[in-house]
Amino acid sequence: MPRALPRPSRFDVVVAVAGLLGGLLLWGIGLGMQRGHEPPVVWPGRWPILVPLAVMAGCELFRRIAPQSALLVATAAIAGDTLTQGNLSTVVMFTDVIYAAVLYGTPAAARRIPRVTALLSVAGAAVPYALWRVPEALLIGVAVGVVAFAPAATGLIVRTHRDAAEAARLRAEQTALLAEMDRVQAVTAERARMARELHDMVANHLSAIAIHSTAALSLDEPATTRQSLRVIRENSVAGLAEMRRLIGILRDGSGDTEPAATPTLDGLGALVDSARANGLDVGLDAGPDGDAPADVPAPVGLAAYRIVQESLTNALKHAGPGRVTVTLARRDGVLDVRVVSPCGDRGGPRAPGSGAGLVGMRERAGLLHGTLEAGPEDSADGKVWAVRATLPVTEGDSE
Repeated sequence: MPRALPRPSRFDVVVAVAGLLGGLLLWGIGLGMQRGHEPPVVWPGRWPILVPLAVMAGCELFRRIAPQSALLVATAAIAGDTLTQGNLSTVVMFTDVIYAAVLYGTPAAARRIPRVTALLSVAGAAVPYALWRVPEALLIGVAVGVVAFAPAATGLIVRTHRDAAEAARLRAEQTALLAEMDRVQAVTAERARMARELHDMVANHLSAIAIHSTAALSLDEPATTRQSLRVIRENSVAGLAEMRRLIGILRDGSGDTEPAATPTLDGLGALVDSARANGLDVGLDAGPDGDAPADVPAPVGLAAYRIVQESLTNALKHAGPGRVTVTLARRDGVLDVRVVSPCGDRGGPRAPGSGAGLVGMRERAGLLHGTLEAGPEDSADGKVWAVRATLPVTEGDSE
């Protein structure tokens, strides 16, 4: 079914009623634009004036909801008005219909109507002057320009400014939306970073505390209990210190934040010693000299350190009995990090895992455009769990 036109706006109704009442007032006092029987009056008398007036007032009702159709009917009405004694209100309403057709019509109509009215204005001056050869003939073109071209040009100017303002508003909204998206992404990225740091800083100590406290409660051996309590105390103190450093980072750098914020590969030895103190059999293979690779960019060193730290924490919680091997090697522009731990029943207390550690390791590798693989593998010593990270290291970064 065809869709019905919307109702005219209140302003359009007011304009139509005002134009009609004004025309009736002029008609009532007998004020016409031409004398009764002079050319080109075809329908002399007062009553024919009302027909174009009523039609033009009806066009005003549709000036906004159907501007092009209203202009076509209004053009026929103004042509009919020129064949009567004429009414000034009809002409004024016609100029408003042209203005509305440019302002509210389609973009093509908004470009076309000013051009057509300009040509009509030029033709209205040139043709009569060529025929009659009198200066007064030029006034016809002036009248066409005032009635048709001037309102069309005004409508085009207003529409151009309106479109520019609308485009500026849309750009401002888009800018605000992009800024909000950037803010949300920045907050999300910062939350993820702090979650990784919190997990990597504290999870190792809490896992050791959980395992050794379980051992102290389950084994009735004074020596084992004393050793477990010593490890629990050391990890509690270390974990508390790192938590304080992390709080300092969150409070805009208050406190000693550097050791907790930027660990390097030089600290791998201390990390492995800490894991041994927690009861893990760990071996570190970092090259021919036993040292960590040198000249590694800080982001790569931090990621490698955290990956090894989380892998040792997982080994402490889940690995079976046997030796855990940490291997670091730099070759072909990448840093290879590999942590291998035995699979199987550890025969002792376990600490629960959440899976956030593997997610954090993959995020760290992904931020550096590297890769991380973790899963069970077969080896000469049986089933093992291997974590391997490949972190790109460019020469430019290392300088």
